[in-house]
Amino acid sequence: MLKVGVFGVGHLGKFHLNNWKEIKKAELVGFYDPDDVIAREVADKYQLTRFSDPIQLMDIIDAADIVAPTPAHFSLCEAAIRKGKHVFVEKPLANTMLEARELVKLVRESNVKLQVGHVERFNPAFLAVQSIPLNPLFIEVHRLAQFNPRGTEVSVILDLMIHDIDIILSLVRSEVNSISASGVAVMTETPDIASVRIEFHNGCVANLTSSRISMKKMRKMRLFQKDAYIGIDFLNKKS
Repeated sequence: MLKVGVFGVGHLGKFHLNNWKEIKKAELVGFYDPDDVIAREVADKYQLTRFSDPIQLMDIIDAADIVAPTPAHFSLCEAAIRKGKHVFVEKPLANTMLEARELVKLVRESNVKLQVGHVERFNPAFLAVQSIPLNPLFIEVHRLAQFNPRGTEVSVILDLMIHDIDIILSLVRSEVNSISASGVAVMTETPDIASVRIEFHNGCVANLTSSRISMKKMRKMRLFQKDAYIGIDFLNKKS
């Protein structure tokens, strides 16, 4: 039985709690969250022990599920890895590239597994096209969302576009040649709208647009290659 602790039980963390309760081979040991109001609500609803110190929880688990805000990812992941605990952490892995590289280094030096929550990899619409030989020459992506203050401590690139960057890097079998990007902060202190162009050594070009202040939701990716046009609708899970 895998003993699991959840770190951060806000909006997204509650989804994680529900999912862990459905996994028969996992035992949900407890949770950590510094917010007293949220913690009392979760402790009552889920009949789950709250730990006021994250390290105390880490000492008695096998795996840490980190759903805290992005700025806390590095410290929680680092502590768990150094204690020999497996880690599942919500995207993005860390707040900076320096932090992300340090975590990857720590994982490689340890005997633990770490997975980042890039859930779009498992979207049925994306899985449905895996049987098609994919060699895109041009990729166009739109990921739009209505405003939600949750997650705005990071830019829309780390909040939303990171899903599409992850998918594109798995599709294009070539090194990145150049990146150009622009973004604007409209409602928060970090960019809420961003446009990115990625050019690869093999000639493939990817144009990505993400917004978290749109009137409607959209999560679409279009792939153009010599023998096919492929549309992937991540929101409606159709391709």
